[in-house]
Amino acid sequence: MAAATDFGSWLAALLSDRERFDEVWAHGETVVTRHRLRTGTERAGAALAAHGVRGGSTVAVQVPPSLTLLWSVFALWSAGAQVMLFDPRLTAAETTRLLELCEPQFHLTSPASGRSTAVFRDECEVVVERRRTGRPAQSEHALLQFSSGSTGLPKVIGRSGRSLLAEVERFADLPDMPKRGENLLLLSSLMHSFGLIGGVLHSLSAGVALHFAARPQPFELLKLMAERPVDAVFGVPVHFDLLSRTAAPPPLPALRLAVSGGEMLSCEVFDRFARRYGVRVGQAYGMTEAGIIATDLTGRHGPSAVGLPAPGVGTAVVEGTLRVRLAEDPYLHTDRADRFTDGWLNTYDRCRARPGSGVLEINGRADSVVAIGGLKVDLTEIEAVLADHPEVGEAVVVFGEAIEAHVVAKGALSKSALLDWCRVRLSAHKIPKVFHFNAAALPRTSNGKLIRNRDLLHAAREKGRQAVIR
Repeated sequence: MAAATDFGSWLAALLSDRERFDEVWAHGETVVTRHRLRTGTERAGAALAAHGVRGGSTVAVQVPPSLTLLWSVFALWSAGAQVMLFDPRLTAAETTRLLELCEPQFHLTSPASGRSTAVFRDECEVVVERRRTGRPAQSEHALLQFSSGSTGLPKVIGRSGRSLLAEVERFADLPDMPKRGENLLLLSSLMHSFGLIGGVLHSLSAGVALHFAARPQPFELLKLMAERPVDAVFGVPVHFDLLSRTAAPPPLPALRLAVSGGEMLSCEVFDRFARRYGVRVGQAYGMTEAGIIATDLTGRHGPSAVGLPAPGVGTAVVEGTLRVRLAEDPYLHTDRADRFTDGWLNTYDRCRARPGSGVLEINGRADSVVAIGGLKVDLTEIEAVLADHPEVGEAVVVFGEAIEAHVVAKGALSKSALLDWCRVRLSAHKIPKVFHFNAAALPRTSNGKLIRNRDLLHAAREKGRQAVIR
């Protein structure tokens, strides 16, 4: 079964457009024209075909962010293969679990996998392993992705070629997206929808030149943005936080657009970035399951607003949470009936639509709310209070038999001092009963999100204690 015929044909047509061969497609350490993109894709396709990859093949791609990653994926899609994007930061155990679950016929890896994936490489070595237990595509999904796993095991999510094309069209219909001839600095992960579709595929289709950073330090990013010059930057909140803290940045007269995705942007970062650069950070709100859902690209509305629904996206606010209309159940290999019912996906994001304008505001997670003594408590509210303490670096709050907080302290912070801080800011029933102080950073998922699963947090603490004892 061919997994991506229409989508592959669309991509192949873009790669074969000879009138645009001289255009800059991407700029990493070196400039890559569309002609080089085509030759790189053809070279990757020939190597994959020699290993037996063809239309309907299933291929797990676990390669660091690089031009090699992109033209390998392009080659697979052009051939009609089904691409499974594995994060290169996954542990061996996590990788084995996904391989057993998804049963790809081929596994693409690189010796560079597992290193810092904040560093973009132009090219890297790729190893192709043929798996005897793999199966060809069982569906017409062109792309398989995986949820963050912040509350447990990752979910397998399928995207058809039709849905990918529809999302590219949605981005194209947004008037403020980067346009032909403009330069986009892409800091967003290539493993996830906003970076891959809103960044890479939109740019390829629209004629936008992509720029990648081999050195992601704030000063180096600003130097790159000034020299090239960059019109737009896509990233996550931490990127804009770091950039807004940089003293004496160079002038960036070309910069007109800064868009954050992946997590909610804080008002503090929003305000600081606007003061420093004169550009309001916009937001692109979406999910792996649905792609882009709503946008406020120019930051007109500011946090916690994420803007209006993207063109063609059906949304509804039901009992305070956002639902999104989808053509098909996005979940594979697992029953997620609690999330997808009668064509509607429950995002579990608490949402409010502003009367009159329809602008969506996201105000935390509905599944972070617990009942204690008949009273509802939002654990994210407690996290926010703890995070505001000047001596707290990170905080995660979970609920088991009682509310417990896992905290990283910057200095000598005592439990009594933190309790005093909470007593002033929280009702008595919201104050954590247990505090766990971590010397280093709290555990995160492979794509950098804080883990909020109590069992996983305790397992990480126990593992750390055993390492110290040894």
